[in-house]
Formats: sequence, structure tokens, C-alpha cells
Amino acid sequence: MTFKRPYGAGLAALAVGLFAATAAYAEPTVNKGDNAWMLTSTVLVLLMTIPGLALFYGGLVRSKNMLSVLMQVFYTVCVVTVIWAVYGYSLAFTGGSDFIGGFSKAFMMGVTTDSKAATFSVDANISELIYMCFQMTFAAITPALIVGAFAERMKFSAIALFIPLWVTLIYFPIAHMVWYWPGPDAIQDAAKALAAAGDAAAKTAAQAKLDEINADAGWIFKAGAIDFAGGTVVHINAGIAGLVGALLIGKRVGYGKELMAPHSLTMSMIGASLLWVGWFGFNAGSNLEANGGAALAMTNSFVATAAAALSWMFAEWIVKGHPSVLGVISGAVAGLVAVTPAAGFSGVMGAIVLGLVVGVVCLFFCTVVKNAIGYDDSLDVFGVHCIGGIVGAIGTGILVNPALGGAGIIDYTAIPPKVADYDFAAQMISQLKAVGTTLVWSGVGSAILYKVVDVIVGLRANVESEREGLDITEHTERAYNM
Repeated sequence: MTFKRPYGAGLAALAVGLFAATAAYAEPTVNKGDNAWMLTSTVLVLLMTIPGLALFYGGLVRSKNMLSVLMQVFYTVCVVTVIWAVYGYSLAFTGGSDFIGGFSKAFMMGVTTDSKAATFSVDANISELIYMCFQMTFAAITPALIVGAFAERMKFSAIALFIPLWVTLIYFPIAHMVWYWPGPDAIQDAAKALAAAGDAAAKTAAQAKLDEINADAGWIFKAGAIDFAGGTVVHINAGIAGLVGALLIGKRVGYGKELMAPHSLTMSMIGASLLWVGWFGFNAGSNLEANGGAALAMTNSFVATAAAALSWMFAEWIVKGHPSVLGVISGAVAGLVAVTPAAGFSGVMGAIVLGLVVGVVCLFFCTVVKNAIGYDDSLDVFGVHCIGGIVGAIGTGILVNPALGGAGIIDYTAIPPKVADYDFAAQMISQLKAVGTTLVWSGVGSAILYKVVDVIVGLRANVESEREGLDITEHTERAYNM
């Protein structure tokens, strides 16, 4: 999650005329340990994408398309990194509206070595440049996930155009809606001003200020939805975009008639293992502080992943009569996806249950549902990321309950902040709003973007190119020269 840093001379300036005895606002401090952890987490998330995701996807395609997948993932990281610095960070994480930020930090204006970003604790900030880079890695991996859905058949020129459009019009608004808020310092400061107000007029003015601060947040955040590290922003967002792309582009030549087995499960195993390692930066890093919350997210990322891998493996063993390497690594990724929104909210036992459930559910969608409908989602982006993200988002609303061992949701308007009362119905409605909004925004928006790209450069490689392989026809290279 993220928040904007509270600026200005402090509470005294904001509350002039409300009460005279209030001390001036104290500048939040930066903890070097938190900074060090976030530097590490940022690099770990990059590791997830290159080489982790690139090798995982590359091993799953046929050898004639290995380099095309590596190129698509690497290009995505590079182009999104530049876009993020130019205007993406500003659009996602500054105020503007419920649905998108503004351009106040475009071209990194005001983001310096001295500027700060809030965490989840009052008076505990990290360096804003680190926070910007951390969120940049999230923005990079999300569209990279999409390319697995239409692997082996989409022209590189189409991907080169689609990715910048998608992150700008789909990812940045969703990230803003889910994760942008004013931060604990601003809310707590306004709450203290309200508590200190001495008369009716002062209380009215202070309440108005608190309401104004709370209103400066994304639409889904204000709806009460919780997403610790990206179940909606990353996985549902990318998963539904991938499905739409697979449907619009059509099936691979020979799909259902020719063998399209992964060319190197060894490579995919390496990639999946790197994903798991990097995911600790993804989930535990999203705590933004090196404290017990990060430890909880790390623990949940261990146990949910292992449980999901075992769940998928044993379910496949029972149904098909054999356990597979492809199944166990797919289950591990499904577990990582599902625990992403829940990592800092669920208790450890709840995370194990979540992993056991998502392994079976994703296996069902990647086999039974996929075969019944007949769509060609090459690398099961929808079945693992979208479905796993939905299971995780809904499960988070349940497992956050302190009565089930969850961490609860902090009420920053309380002095001092405390865990708020849990309301199952309200929380589930909020989670479903987040899921529904993401599905509609990304699903409809992505469909429009695919059509636009198709008109401009065309989406699909021709039949001859597809049969020969995109490595040679698109990049004039081979992955293996033996």
C-alpha cells in the first residue's frame, strides 16, 4: 500500500483558530533499518520479473518461442520503468480524484533524497525515492504477467505498443484507486486536532479537516477494501487482461491438435523458485517497515505457497494418477498469488488454509473450465493469476478477522491508533467491490486497447511466422544453437 506524505508546517498551521495550545507538528523520522529493508525488497521484486518470470514463462513455451517471451518480459520492465519515472508514479500516488492522481510529481518533481513517504506507523517514514522504486517494480511485473496469456502468437510490435497504453490507462488508475491514501501521520494529526478542539465551532472545523483528509484517497480504498500487496492491482488486473487478449487474438495454430508441451520444465522450475524468493520482497516488503508485520507477511508467504503446491500436486495425483513438476510449481505460484492480498492481514493458520483452497480451485480452472470453454490461455494467466487473485482477495476479507487469528484493520482516527471492530458483511462487500471494479475496468479497458493496437499495427503474427517460431521471425535469433 501507499500514501502521500503529509506536507506543510504541521498541525499548528492547519488548526490556527481551532486551539491555541497545540504544539507544532513534528516532522516524521526515517528509520535506516526500514530503508535498508525496502532497498532489499525492491531488488527482490525485480528478481521476480527478470529473471524469475521470464524463465518461468520461457520454459513453458516451445523452444522456437523461448527468446520471444524473454524479450517481451525484459522489454516490459524497461519501458514501464521509464514511464513510471516520467509520469506513472505521479498518476498513481498523488491526489487528484478518486480514480487517478495528477501530474504534481511528473518528471520526479519534488522527489528528492530528502523527501519522504509514509509507512503504516505514525511518525515512521521511508525515503520517497526508495518507495518510488519499490512501486515501480510492481508496475513493471503486472503487464509482464499478461504476455503469458497470448504467448507464441502476438507480434512484438503489438506488445511494444500495448504495454505502455495498458500501464497508463489500466494499471495506474487501479493502483491509485486501491492504494492511494493520505497516510497515518495526516489522519492521526487531524484526529488529535479534533480531540483538542474546545468549542462547537472548533470541533466542526476540525471534523471538516479530518473528513477532507480521509476523502483524499482512491475510490476502492475509501470503499474499505484491503489489498496488502496486489491481489487486485497486480493479479486480477493482469489475469483478466490476459484472458481478454487470448480470446481476441485467438488460439495458436494447431492448438488442440498438435503437442504444445513446455520445452524446458527445468527452466520453469528455476523461474518458479526465483519467483518464490523474490516474492518475499513483494509481500513482506509491502509492509514498508522491518518489523513484526513484515515477519508475518514473510511467514504467510512461506506457508501458503507450500500448502498450495501440495494441494495442487495431490489433487492432480488423485485425478490424473500422477504428480507433475508442472503441477507443483503452478500450485506454488497460485499460492503466492492468493496470499499476496492477505500476507499482512491473515494469521499463519489462515494462510495455510488459503493455500490449500487456492491450489485446488486454480487446478480446476486451468483444466476443467479451460477445456470446457476451449480458450487458449497459453500459460494459464487467467486460471492462476485472476482466479487466484479473486480467491485471495475474498479470503483476505475473511482471514483479517482477529477472531480467526488475523491482524485486523487499524483505525488511524483513534488516539492512539488501534484495531477496529471487524464487520464480516461490510468487509466482504468491500472486497467484492474491489474485485468487481478491477474486473470491469481491466476487462473492458483492455479489450478496447487490444482493438486499438490491432487497428494500428495488428495483433497477431501470420501463420507462417507462427509455425516457424517468433524467435526467428520477430527477432532473427534462436534460443539454442546446437
